[in-house]
Amino acid sequence: MTEQIVSEAIDATLQGEKAYCKFMSANDSGETGGHQVGFLVSKSAREIMFTEDEVKKNHIFKRNVKIRWHNDFCTDSCFTWYESKNELRITRFGRGFPFISPEYTGALFVLVQNTRDDYDAFILNTEDEIQTYLDNFGLTPAETNRLVEVNAVSHADIEKKAFARFIGGLVEEFPASKEMSVAAQNIFYQLHLNSKMAVENPDRILLEWTEEEYRLFRAIEHDRYGERVASGFTSVDDFVIMANKVLNRRKSRAGKSLEHHLSAIFDRNEILYTAQAVTEGNKKPDFIFPSEEAYHDVNFAVEKLCTLAAKTTCKDRWRQVLNEADRLRDDYKYLCTLQQGISAAQMDEMQAEKVILVVPQKYISTYPRDRQDRIWTLKKFVNYVREMEGLA
Repeated sequence: MTEQIVSEAIDATLQGEKAYCKFMSANDSGETGGHQVGFLVSKSAREIMFTEDEVKKNHIFKRNVKIRWHNDFCTDSCFTWYESKNELRITRFGRGFPFISPEYTGALFVLVQNTRDDYDAFILNTEDEIQTYLDNFGLTPAETNRLVEVNAVSHADIEKKAFARFIGGLVEEFPASKEMSVAAQNIFYQLHLNSKMAVENPDRILLEWTEEEYRLFRAIEHDRYGERVASGFTSVDDFVIMANKVLNRRKSRAGKSLEHHLSAIFDRNEILYTAQAVTEGNKKPDFIFPSEEAYHDVNFAVEKLCTLAAKTTCKDRWRQVLNEADRLRDDYKYLCTLQQGISAAQMDEMQAEKVILVVPQKYISTYPRDRQDRIWTLKKFVNYVREMEGLA
């Protein structure tokens, strides 16, 4: 059933006029008790709900639509624009609506416009479902809460020129993930001329780099495959071969991208660490601070050690971090993620297992409000490690 729902969501996105996706916040799922106000939709996705004139000429504007959920049942719902709140909402789901429940905090909500009044919607609630959908469109969690770009590649002129220079200098079909991440960081600096941001605001720079790399990746895809796709395929087999090649590359980039950008942030903050260090049983935590050598030195104080796992999504796989370092089994484990919102129950499980989430500050508001104080920003984690290493 999981594979069927994801497949239907992907097909609907490809066939629809417009599509939007976002991670459901605690408020969207009703976990805060405020679900009567409906699903909040980013204003950047306004065109999937209202025309520009409808928003400009009305302080409050409502529009009735039909939404088909999981190709299973329909709701007569309402789109609402509130000028005073500067927000868009979807309301009226009817009695017994199954997707307003705390278990759906952190699920991926996909809305597809078929016609002016007819929509499809999907709630993807397992990590495999979410990752499959994101991978299919080359997205990371940082690139949600906006319209899904299926084919479009649009960049500012200065960014286009930087991308063209990088692509023109490639000798291989696709660069390695590390080279791609470094290129995205350099292009970002060319655009913004702020080399101190990784120190001053690591939470923001992590998301900015992630999005820059996504745009660069799509530009390379367009350069390598755009003409081939536009000219069509001579057989179904040729199409399948090309599609698999593209999708497999998309799947492999996201996790490594997060690790590379974190490494760059640590480097710019002069933090000592080992990436992909080997611990007991050939386990490999993403980062050990201050080093793999210190970890294996029995005389090195345990309180001067820590690990950080990097997972773009962590709704299901967060338990993998529990046994990555035997020396720290009874200490706190840190997990950096781009996941936007998980349920209160899962956060309670994490607390019981001494797992501390490290989340870009922008995303903390998507978690249950009464548990947000448990989450660390990346800035807080960086400061903690610098103090632990005697750098603060």
